[in-house]
Amino acid sequence: MSDSPIHRPLNHRMDDALVKVPEVTLLFWILKIAATTLGETGGDAVSMSMNLGYLVGTLIFAVVFLAAVTAQIRTGPFRPPLYWVTIIASTTVGTTLADFADRSLGIGYAGGASLLLGLLCASLIVWYRAMGSISVSSIGSPKAELFYWVTIMFSQTLGTALGDWTADTAGLGYTGGALVFVGLLAGVVAAYFGTRVSRTMLFWIAFVLTRPLGAVVGDFLDKPVNAGGLALSRYSASAALLAFIVGSMFLFRQRAASRVH
Repeated sequence: MSDSPIHRPLNHRMDDALVKVPEVTLLFWILKIAATTLGETGGDAVSMSMNLGYLVGTLIFAVVFLAAVTAQIRTGPFRPPLYWVTIIASTTVGTTLADFADRSLGIGYAGGASLLLGLLCASLIVWYRAMGSISVSSIGSPKAELFYWVTIMFSQTLGTALGDWTADTAGLGYTGGALVFVGLLAGVVAAYFGTRVSRTMLFWIAFVLTRPLGAVVGDFLDKPVNAGGLALSRYSASAALLAFIVGSMFLFRQRAASRVH
């Protein structure tokens, strides 16, 4: 008998419904880039425009992130609004945390990126050893979700550090930095369609790379003209990005990722 949705056993359909993350589609990546750009402008709005500093900004967003993760883990089936609120929370705390590590701790972009890369790799290794899979289609238990969100937070923070490092230290500027990460993402897409490289590995590489792309785009929007930006208000840029994300969620349906059996 075929394993179509009609004939699939009831317990398999219930397992599918318990996957708590969205199906990885073009819409997913568009929203991810928009969310990471919002994280950059929103994080800078709190830490810089409000003059609260990186440490206070990190503490504020960390509380929001922890609350969102708790709600995400406790909820039932996949709910797009809650998922994307948690993603936005992770990227805002990633912005302020990376800035705090890079600037306030004085370890620089290279030191911050190296530290965060180590933490990200450690998170993935521990997750794999504990659960046997780091695929998004395996996110169906509270333990797996916790590993997922810890890894997401490290990847978002690493992405921020990479974006700032490329645009500032490497001297490529915001446009040059954006082109670098677009090119790298194009390479990931080519590998996806043209090779047999692990889809899970390509997903996490793309997930990390979309964060620095969002970082340099966010900086391009709100940094002064003499620094290579457009000098837009961080508040108006954040509001426009948030409106785009909310509108996309209402206009386009997102489904939960299918569990691998």
